[in-house]
Amino acid sequence: MTMHLEGPWLNTIGKKKGKLKFRNAEQAKLARDLEQSWQDLQKKWGVEQSKGKKVSTSNISSNKPTVGIFRRTTVKPPSLDSSHLGAVSSKPSPVYTGDKIIGIGTLHKSNAVPIFSDTEAKEISQMRR
Repeated sequence: MTMHLEGPWLNTIGKKKGKLKFRNAEQAKLARDLEQSWQDLQKKWGVEQSKGKKVSTSNISSNKPTVGIFRRTTVKPPSLDSSHLGAVSSKPSPVYTGDKIIGIGTLHKSNAVPIFSDTEAKEISQMRR
C-alpha cells in the first residue's frame, strides 16, 4: 500500500482566496458597484463588518444570567388529587373473578398452566419431572 499526496484543494488550513477574475471590464465594474452599494446599505443601517478580524468574546459578560433569576419565588399550588402516594396513582391489579379456572399448576420449571378441573390437577401432579 502506498501513500498519496493530495492536492491543495483538500487542505483546510492556510487556504487563501485568490484575486477575483472577471470576464470583462464591464463585469468587474458591476461587481465593484454592487460591493459599494452593499457597504453603503450596511453603514445606513448601522451594521459593522469586521474584515478578517475576530471579535473577542472574553470581555462580554453582560449576557450571562445570574443564579437567582430562574428560581421559583411563588408558592407551589397544592395538587387536586392527594389520595395516593407518588407522582401518579397506579391502576388496580387484575383479579380473575370467573368460575371456570380452579387454579394454576406448574408443568416444567416455571411454566404456569391453568387448571380447569380436578382430573387435570391430578394428571399434572402425576407427570414425571
